[in-house]
Amino acid sequence: MNDLARDDVVLVTGGGGFIGGHLVADLLKSGFRAVRAVDCKPFPEWHQLLPQADNLQLDLREAGACRKAADGARYIFNLAADMGGMGFIEAHKADCMLSVLINTNMLLAARDCRVERYFFSSSACVYAAYKQTDPKVTPLKEEDAYPAMPEDGYGWEKLFSERMCRHFFEDYGLVTRVARYHNVYGPHGTYDGGREKAPAAICRKVIEAKQSGSNEIEIWGSGEQTRSFMYVDDCVKGTLDIMGSDIREPLNLGSSRLVTINQLVDIVEGIAGTKLRRRYNLAAPRGVNGRNSDNTLIKRHLGWEPSTPLESGLETTYRWIHDMMAAGRLVR
Repeated sequence: MNDLARDDVVLVTGGGGFIGGHLVADLLKSGFRAVRAVDCKPFPEWHQLLPQADNLQLDLREAGACRKAADGARYIFNLAADMGGMGFIEAHKADCMLSVLINTNMLLAARDCRVERYFFSSSACVYAAYKQTDPKVTPLKEEDAYPAMPEDGYGWEKLFSERMCRHFFEDYGLVTRVARYHNVYGPHGTYDGGREKAPAAICRKVIEAKQSGSNEIEIWGSGEQTRSFMYVDDCVKGTLDIMGSDIREPLNLGSSRLVTINQLVDIVEGIAGTKLRRRYNLAAPRGVNGRNSDNTLIKRHLGWEPSTPLESGLETTYRWIHDMMAAGRLVR
């Protein structure tokens, strides 16, 4: 990113979403004066609407909208997708796969508008399901995406779009960079409505249990599923590092600290100063039994690793969700 002038146009698609909003804020804070944020949601529904940015409401599934968004841009960060937590992606496989229109049309627009560099936000859902059957999962290396058997719907779209990025570099010379995000959480994210991921959902449920006096929390699955969770500030820094790097292949971007969902609940209960009865819903969507990020490559090439401990990141997230709920505001 050091070669970018402060007046160069930097486009962030999905700029009205969770990670995109944080990325836009960071770019503006870093002194970039021509940050363009694009999202399909109406402005009142943007997670962060920053007046210093050039904010556009466009449906990037349409080729013309992508051309308008990319016009004059030097760098593009493509974070736009129809996605959510496991409850959403298991019930909306076709909707998730239609995000392929966004990346396809954005790549074509980037090529035609002579964009210099293009970032695609992929996902740990590209990894083969048969490597994630044990809660004590071996951390997933980038090479474990093949032979391919990703998460149905969402994971297939992400893996296909990774290949599109690769071939646009090979055939057209468009410099592309890809990060595989592992469970990003933090403030200004969805915490209700069906698209929320585990950390935000658990924070909300703990707050609801305290407010209602029920002192009970529903946990999807056995609670022994394992994941790693990355705070959004670390995600933004890693995204910028990857975009500015010389690494052409997809890189993991996540924490390597493996925790069970029960342990995640333990941490949030400690933040809230409560202890709740746990009711396990074994019929609810729960995803793979275990998933963790092997950060060997990104440490070796970029020296990146997350710096935010899970406990402190969850406390910030919990306080933000608590304040939003107390104010009667809903972020979906």
